[in-house]
Amino acid sequence: MPTAAPCPACELLAGRRQVTGGILWRGHGFALHALTDPTPLPGWLVLTSERHARAWYDLEAAELSGLGGAAAWVMAAQRAALGAEHVYAFAIGDVLHHFHLHLVPRYATTPERLRGRRCFEGLPGDMIPEREADRAARTVADALARE
Repeated sequence: MPTAAPCPACELLAGRRQVTGGILWRGHGFALHALTDPTPLPGWLVLTSERHARAWYDLEAAELSGLGGAAAWVMAAQRAALGAEHVYAFAIGDVLHHFHLHLVPRYATTPERLRGRRCFEGLPGDMIPEREADRAARTVADALARE
């Protein structure tokens, strides 16, 4: 009988899978990290449940209670530290079956074709260098550490 592949999010949280910038913050049952895939937008961060939970409906009351405040805190830091004019929040869960909330900044310079849910449709030429993604993630982490 085949065994299921390890959960990529659980592997990342356990330190067995690397992500640009590493884990930026942990609290309220969540860990914050940069997007694990190439990104077209600097500062695209992901708030991932520390405990393996499939989706919102599997989060415990304490996790749900901490999620809103943690997401708002990170979004405020993305706006202040990176100059984002807005931050989108997406929880889709079709590919990765471990709860995670994408926190995607939108800038005045973000092209229309990458705004809203279309941010997931960036082409290879849209992707920023890994060092730029790392710098943006660390800038947000530094802003969070100062608060």
